[in-house]
Amino acid sequence: MFDFAVFGSLFLTLFVIMDPPGITPIFLALTSGRPAKVQRRMAWQAVCVAFGVIAVFGVCGQQILDYLHVSVPALMIAGGLLLLLIALDLLTGKTDEPKQTKDVNVALVPLGMPLLAGPGAIVSVILAVQKADGVSGQLSVWSAIIAMHVVLWITMRYSLVIIRVIKDGGVVLVTRLAGMMLSAIAVQQIINGVLQVVRGA
Repeated sequence: MFDFAVFGSLFLTLFVIMDPPGITPIFLALTSGRPAKVQRRMAWQAVCVAFGVIAVFGVCGQQILDYLHVSVPALMIAGGLLLLLIALDLLTGKTDEPKQTKDVNVALVPLGMPLLAGPGAIVSVILAVQKADGVSGQLSVWSAIIAMHVVLWITMRYSLVIIRVIKDGGVVLVTRLAGMMLSAIAVQQIINGVLQVVRGA
């Protein structure tokens, strides 16, 4: 039997962590200046990368972390630092330069990882897979993961309509807003990682 409680719990957890509405301005800022066809492809690529990373860690995440001797707090701090670098670029306007945007596939980094498939989502999936009982539990967990990525794709895919409405001036405003939001997310992630290290010491 399909376990709707497990499905709902993991789906809501991933929704809060991956935050589809919150990712919209960041996606628009990072993909601005590209043709609509390319932007749509990048939305699909970002979701595929995120799902691939989540799936790998869902299947053998704990073994990977143990083999590399990497703790969850270290993963959180590293992800936070990477996001902070991207946020600073958005805030200072460096992504407005053609060389900064058109030669780099931001669908892979930072969109796919660590924005969508970040430490929080990875850890949540690892724990959910470990706790899931039997075939029904595993089916519920993986259904929640797939459903979440479908929501992410729909959100980013149809957020491109916003660009046509807000024009270039609006894109600049969204870029600065995204930089501010992303820097706050990055700092919070670093703080959470440091607090976990201190509590574990």
